[in-house]
Amino acid sequence: MTRYFTPVLHRPCTPVTAFDDDLVQLVADMFASMDAADGVGLAANQIGVDARVFVVDCPDAESETTGENVVAHVVNPVLHLPTGRKRRLDLDGEGCLSVPGEYADLARPDTAEVRGVDVHGRPVRIVGTGLLARCLQHESDHLDGVVYVDRLPADERAEILEAAGLRAPA
Repeated sequence: MTRYFTPVLHRPCTPVTAFDDDLVQLVADMFASMDAADGVGLAANQIGVDARVFVVDCPDAESETTGENVVAHVVNPVLHLPTGRKRRLDLDGEGCLSVPGEYADLARPDTAEVRGVDVHGRPVRIVGTGLLARCLQHESDHLDGVVYVDRLPADERAEILEAAGLRAPA
């Protein structure tokens, strides 16, 4: 798993143009890496791959009572967030496999939609609430070169990175 100061985490990822067996294998590897780390989402750059792809295995607020997770992957995702009166923020704890063991409260819209394609180039649309909405935003941020701690005040970010044992390279 790449850690916070790894350069690939801090720049926008390259759009996917080849929908082939390598992409299918990348998505399979991402699910395996996410599962091994007990994560609910993973972006390709978190395993060092510069590609606009993420995977999720996460409950939606609507399905939390059934215990069913949304298990999906999205290639070249585009995030859509509510605006105006439809926009409500949810303040909740957020963590990241690239900043291991640390969490911070972060306000994000309580609903989100992602549109993109699957590994075969077929359209994909995921609408999420609750944790899934947070996950869709978090993974989309990764693909844009933003880690959740980048959204925090600098002093809080520094404390979290230090607590995670992460330091900028000399």
